[in-house]
Amino acid sequence: LAVLKQMEGYAPGTFGRAYYDFMASHGFRPEERPTVRFVDDPELAYIMLRYREIHDYLHVLTGLGTTVEGEIVQKWIELVQTGLPVCALSATFGPAKLTSEERTRLLGEWLPWAIRTGVQVPFVMNIYFEDHFDEPLEEMRRRLQFPTLPYGVPRQAP
Repeated sequence: LAVLKQMEGYAPGTFGRAYYDFMASHGFRPEERPTVRFVDDPELAYIMLRYREIHDYLHVLTGLGTTVEGEIVQKWIELVQTGLPVCALSATFGPAKLTSEERTRLLGEWLPWAIRTGVQVPFVMNIYFEDHFDEPLEEMRRRLQFPTLPYGVPRQAP
């Protein structure tokens, strides 16, 4: 909580403040992430923990919400970027929870955007996001080439 509380001090409009606002508005605390399970190698376990941290940073950079639809769209970005089986499972089976109309939107609008995003942005696992907390969010999005969300994609609450 202390780490997240420090984030509150970043100026409005910065990546760090947007991250704080995202985490606080959802009641998420970075230090409360569950321990990585089923990975015996400590180095690989760290990589999976880092993947979870980056997942939250991506919510801030993409503007995607934490609804089922938003999570599925984000999992497609992560799948394109990492090829992780956990992403493939969520991206493949998650749409079963959507209505027919939502699945149609996913295939026609969200999925193409997510794949394009995953291909065009730098490999996010190589970015040390903590060095960019004081950077203006919109500037960071432009620099990393995050495209604007298409109409209808489940956005994060303002």
